Amino acid sequence: MNKVLLDLNNTIFQKHLFNLSKSDLIAVFKTLKKISNLTWEQLYQDQGLKWEMIKNKQGKKGEKLYTLRITQKCRSIGVREGDYLRLLSLHTDHDSAYK
Repeated sequence: MNKVLLDLNNTIFQKHLFNLSKSDLIAVFKTLKKISNLTWEQLYQDQGLKWEMIKNKQGKKGEKLYTLRITQKCRSIGVREGDYLRLLSLHTDHDSAYK
């Protein structure tokens, strides 16, 4: 099984990330480290991360978008491309990840 590879290079994700408080940033990096040590199967099954497909939204190229819990305060939207999880945005308001 292949490990999840993270792509954090999206400008919107970075903008959200760089605006976090120090304590929130530390919590986000702990979760990103955890994700980078998981296989895709482990990521899908992890109850704390709550990987979910967003049914009413698609990416720019029509790809399926997913949301996952990064911290108790933050969710992220991402897309799977091969072994890469490309994180597109970070939402401190959980509900805004679905809009």
